[in-house]
Amino acid sequence: MKNSRLMILAILLLAGILITQLSQIPNLNKQLVQAKATLKKVKTSQKQSQIIVSSPQSQQATVSDSTSQVNKFVQTFSNQPTSSYPETLKGMATEKIINELTQTFAPSVTFSDKAHYDVPIVAIKNAWGSDLEYLVMAKSDAQNVAYTITYDTDEKQVTDMSRLTLKGAFDNEK
Repeated sequence: MKNSRLMILAILLLAGILITQLSQIPNLNKQLVQAKATLKKVKTSQKQSQIIVSSPQSQQATVSDSTSQVNKFVQTFSNQPTSSYPETLKGMATEKIINELTQTFAPSVTFSDKAHYDVPIVAIKNAWGSDLEYLVMAKSDAQNVAYTITYDTDEKQVTDMSRLTLKGAFDNEK
């Protein structure tokens, strides 16, 4: 009798453990799905990092192409009337940037046929990631203007821009 009571107690204990384990299966399945999704993201990120590291020529080509696009963008907006920005800058910059340029970033000297801006300096500030940061100088006979520009290599557009204050004496400033 004592043995049968011990057997019944052991069976109930094992049944309780089994029920507890079975009730945890849905939670474990959720955790498994989350772990697989995280693993997939990490592998994708690692693959992108390996591509950048293993093929610097590819990254260099992207940076080179982006630099020429930023140069073209600055040449275009510096030598066009602000009224033509929506048409001439479409595809080169986001609508936000085009609107900001039209309203605030146009240099104080009026753009005209007489004021031609050259872009002697397009320096890369940050070359890693999909957003490249540039420091750009535009200069004319009347003034020098500096900008920081963020170019998104995925969208192939200028996504952020700010005009910098130049301090100091410049021989061509009037």
